[in-house]
Order: sequence, then structure tokens, then C-alpha cells
Amino acid sequence: MDEIFAIGDVHGEMDLMEELLKKWDPEKQQLLVIGDLIDRGPDPRAVIRKAMALEKQYQAIFLRGNHENMLLDWLRDPCEKMMYYISQGGMETIESLITNKTSAKMTPDELVRRVEIEAAAELAFIRERPYYHEWHHFVFVHAGVDLTLSDWKKTKPHDMVWIREPFQEGVNNTGKTFIIGHTPTSSLNADGSSAIWYSPDRSIVDIDGGAVFGGELHGVVVTESGIEKTYSIPANQRSLDV
Repeated sequence: MDEIFAIGDVHGEMDLMEELLKKWDPEKQQLLVIGDLIDRGPDPRAVIRKAMALEKQYQAIFLRGNHENMLLDWLRDPCEKMMYYISQGGMETIESLITNKTSAKMTPDELVRRVEIEAAAELAFIRERPYYHEWHHFVFVHAGVDLTLSDWKKTKPHDMVWIREPFQEGVNNTGKTFIIGHTPTSSLNADGSSAIWYSPDRSIVDIDGGAVFGGELHGVVVTESGIEKTYSIPANQRSLDV
């Protein structure tokens, strides 16, 4: 396809995602979501299932974010990772993935067993997520890459979903334009707004509008020549019928 329709961090905000998808043209645009489908928001499982359906029907691309990795880390080591994952919005995901909402009475190990059984398909989908997608001179990646490397593709997977200032403030000599999420743009924009953020040389574009924190869910239409259109759904639209 000649265009990519890229969406920022959804974080369980199913209503906002559905509203933004109305702007997407599946006949000519490849859909791509930049990672962090889950945690914090009201309906992570619905977002995962929507992603699974879109991948199956349209070969949509859903990248891995740090929150997907936090879920997988918790599944591997529930007792050690429980408190940290909860502090990052993980309980919203855990409770959305099980049918019996008695999680407060379960041990971390019991919760993991329940999630692994009841959400096996969703977890398989999460585990299959790629770390980046390269298209023409654009790279879509959740957080960024190590710009000090001679080959950005050798960036550690951890950095691709976690890096911040060293990438955002680094010198980009890769010849690539990076479209990222991960860092809410309100912390990057000088005016504190949730608008899409561009690095000074415009080679890095952050589309995480912090929707789950009351900002906006952003979508951008990318062609070979650059970003052609932008769409933003304010968080106050989450309660609308979509």
C-alpha cells in the first residue's frame, strides 16, 4: 500500500480507538499501532481482541511496547513483578483477561494461571508482536533506537520499548525518520500540550498523545514523502457511542 495509518499508544481506550479507526481507509492504508495496547485504560482485552481481528482481516501491524513486555515479565515472575506491574496499570489488564473478578483474593501465581488459561489466544498474540516496522525511509518503533550504534537495527529490544532522552535528544544520522510513542507528548512539547511532537530536525515524530491521561489519541497518515494528515481524538470522547 502507498500509505500507512499509524496510531499512538491506546492503553485500553477502546472507545477512542474505535473513533479514530473511522478515519482509516483500509482500501489504501496499511494500519499500524505503535505499541502499548494494554494497561491503565478501561478495556485492554477488548483492544487486544480488536487488534487480533484487524490483523487477521487486514494484516494490520501492532508493534510491541514496554507495557506488553511488562505483562510478559509479570507472567514469567508473578511474585517479584506483581507490585511494579500493578503500579503501571497492570491490574486493569489482568482483570480484563479473567472472567471471575475476584483477583484481590488470589495469589500472584493463581492469577497467572487464570490469565494463561482464560486468555491464551490474547497472550499468544502479545508474544508475537514485532519490535519495529521499516517502510521506505520511515521506522515505526515504540520508544526509539540507540543512535550511537553504526546500525540502529542492532538496538537492544529493551531500548526499543523503553529508551527516552538519549534517543529523543540524540543526533539522528541514520537517514531514517522515526515515528514513535511511549513518551506522552505533553512532557516534550514546550507548551505542555498533547499535540504531536516533532524533534527540532523533524526526524523523530512522537504520536503518543497521552489519551489515557486525559490527552488525545493521535493518528497520522504517512506517505513516502512524509506525514500527509493527522487526526486526534480527545479523551473526553471516550464516553460517546461509536
